[in-house]
Amino acid sequence: MSKRLEGFIKANREEFDDLEIKAGLWGNIEERLPADFEEPAKQKKTFSLGFVLRVAATVIVVMSISFVLYLRNEKAGNGINLAAINPEYAKQQVHYARLISDKRTELKTLSKSDPQLYKEFTTEIAQMDSTYKKLSRDLTNSPNREAVLQAMIRNLQVQTELLNQQLMVIEQFNQMKKEQPNEVQDI
Repeated sequence: MSKRLEGFIKANREEFDDLEIKAGLWGNIEERLPADFEEPAKQKKTFSLGFVLRVAATVIVVMSISFVLYLRNEKAGNGINLAAINPEYAKQQVHYARLISDKRTELKTLSKSDPQLYKEFTTEIAQMDSTYKKLSRDLTNSPNREAVLQAMIRNLQVQTELLNQQLMVIEQFNQMKKEQPNEVQDI
């Protein structure tokens, strides 16, 4: 079908090309348009209240998130961009800080069975955490920031290892408590 149409157009091309547009055609089209019709380029751009409120809300959310991230960065490094010192160390610092936070939460939930043991464990972690905070303060004035940052990361690694050991001790302690009543019943 399309080949027949193409053949017809090719055969009669001269008849199609000899037609010309009348000179007053555009004027006739304009007369038929409604009187209040405007071209799209001339139309006034107005925004609805809903659109303006959505844009304003989006701007507020973006600014809030940016502010929170700024505060978190300030708190993490006392105003020092750790990634500027050493990007790899900065990634490690974030990783270990997250691990420590998770382990502390886990320790708190597992330690309900023995609050005294939990108190001893938190004392050890608090000492290491105060050392980390001192290193963090020293980072701002140190001429060798990379070495201080490395010491901070080592401190976080040791805190993570200590928390892992503490969690193992609590799990073993709880396991022993579960097994002791069974041993008494077996006798």
